Amino acid sequence: MGIFDFLNLKKKSKTLWNEYYKNENIEFKVPEGSIYKIIRDQVGERDGMYAYSYYGHSVTYKEFMKQIDSAARAFRSQGIRKGDVVTICMPNTPEAVISFYALNKIGAIASMIHPLSSEQEIKNYLISTNSVMMVMIDLCYEKVAGVIKETDVYKTILVSAGSSMSIPMKLGYIFTKSYKIKKPYFKGEYLHWKDFIAKGMNYHGKVEFDTDKDTPAVILHSGGTTGTPKGIVLSNGNFNSEAEQIKMLFTKLEPNDKVLAIMPVFHAFGLGVSIHGVLHIGACVDLIPQFDAKHFDKLLIQHSPSIIVGVPTLFEALLNTNNKKLNLSNLKYVISGGDSLSESLGNRVNEFLLDHKADAQIMQGYGLSEASGAAILAYDDYNVLGSIGIPFPGNSVKIVRAHTQDELPIGEVGEICINGPTVMMGYYNNEKETNDVLQIHKDKKLWLHTGDMGYIREDGVIFYQSRLKRMIISSGYNVYPQQIENIIESHEAVMKCTVIGIPHKYKVQVAKAIIVLKNGYTDTSGIKKSIKELCEKNLARYSLPYEYEFRKSLPKTLIGKVDFKKLTEEEENKNA
Repeated sequence: MGIFDFLNLKKKSKTLWNEYYKNENIEFKVPEGSIYKIIRDQVGERDGMYAYSYYGHSVTYKEFMKQIDSAARAFRSQGIRKGDVVTICMPNTPEAVISFYALNKIGAIASMIHPLSSEQEIKNYLISTNSVMMVMIDLCYEKVAGVIKETDVYKTILVSAGSSMSIPMKLGYIFTKSYKIKKPYFKGEYLHWKDFIAKGMNYHGKVEFDTDKDTPAVILHSGGTTGTPKGIVLSNGNFNSEAEQIKMLFTKLEPNDKVLAIMPVFHAFGLGVSIHGVLHIGACVDLIPQFDAKHFDKLLIQHSPSIIVGVPTLFEALLNTNNKKLNLSNLKYVISGGDSLSESLGNRVNEFLLDHKADAQIMQGYGLSEASGAAILAYDDYNVLGSIGIPFPGNSVKIVRAHTQDELPIGEVGEICINGPTVMMGYYNNEKETNDVLQIHKDKKLWLHTGDMGYIREDGVIFYQSRLKRMIISSGYNVYPQQIENIIESHEAVMKCTVIGIPHKYKVQVAKAIIVLKNGYTDTSGIKKSIKELCEKNLARYSLPYEYEFRKSLPKTLIGKVDFKKLTEEEENKNA
């Protein structure tokens, strides 16, 4: 390809997707104001419509705003100020969503973390973000109680999963599960959610604080480009832009349509797409705090959703349902994200949807927390099976040679880079890694280097190829081998540990730890047990190795590094 051809290609790539968008979507404008404000300003149009439902209890948009206001007053009564960081350690419950919007209303920053995080991980999250308060599911109390005093958190709000259920469901929860959970005496540094809200009733000071699109709003947690946990800072503009993009694309979705919020609130895909984007449209979010694959069919029959958003693992579960009463004719969109969707699985899902009277076909999306969760989608006429589609309106994509800014020609595989209004502000208190992934190119634009490989077809449709970084995605969750290796190598008997991803029927991939013991250690059964206990204490459940293998040595490359490729090939040969 000559220099003039390449220049023409670059010129073409800037407008490659314009013909795919409606005219009003080409000139994308970032919404002004806060995450809270974009929902509040539309409540008047939604009188009587439901914002969310949770185990038999439905709440209108008007009631939802009152709940947010009460929580905002409660946070203010307990000393939370504009710019403070409050950690939300919750599954998909109303209290998690209410807290998220209430904190945004008062100008505070919500740090969203996984309730299954280990004791040490929770401690690290609290310290690294300088969190001063925590809203937490009571199931986490025991593992938090031992570390909370080592952080700056001065108040912890405990929430029961049964608090917002309908009365019959709440009674069932209390008698079957709640009584088993160890809880503190609600004094001093601990408050029950109900008592916390009551504290706000006597607060009469300022509640809403002015924030703009460039104000930090959310911290999500990921491994960045190295696998070391990072706090991803997203602004009001980032989240609102994604909500506006979703509204532009999902034109079939109407107010009062139901969306299953199975993807968790602490996940960018869940919080940004399944919750904030849906509420911006005016639909109803059906909050699902715990997904049960065995009863997925009953869940679909009960809720009759218009959209299903999930990871490939969820759709594997869908295929395993064998309920002749399952009617999916109400489905308008079926979206897969969080991990690569194989063509084989996509075809099987589409056949299943057709057999169950659904007019929709599965669409694969692509995104990452650093881009607010979703940035590219194979939708409508551009739903090419096996592809990730085209960029959301307002976003641009280019493919560069890995570890450079050199743009590659159409069809050539390289690193996927994204420019647009949903690209993060940066990593919290980590300028070095921020500068590694957010780079200003020769075109004077800021580009996010994703660490993922792919290519753009002549017609602009984008295909994901592989991960540049050595990361495992298990059931849609990022698992970082280096983090697991560091934990296992801290064991007194371990000389070296390498973690690779191995195939799993439902989770797509799981971690396998390959361990070399120090001289003098041979009791692998006893050592294995203590290594597993060490991992269980320091790693989230979804990060735990699925297999442990002991070897006398590890294969090395010519320059002396562990040969990950050979280990992976050995595993593939075993499976074959």
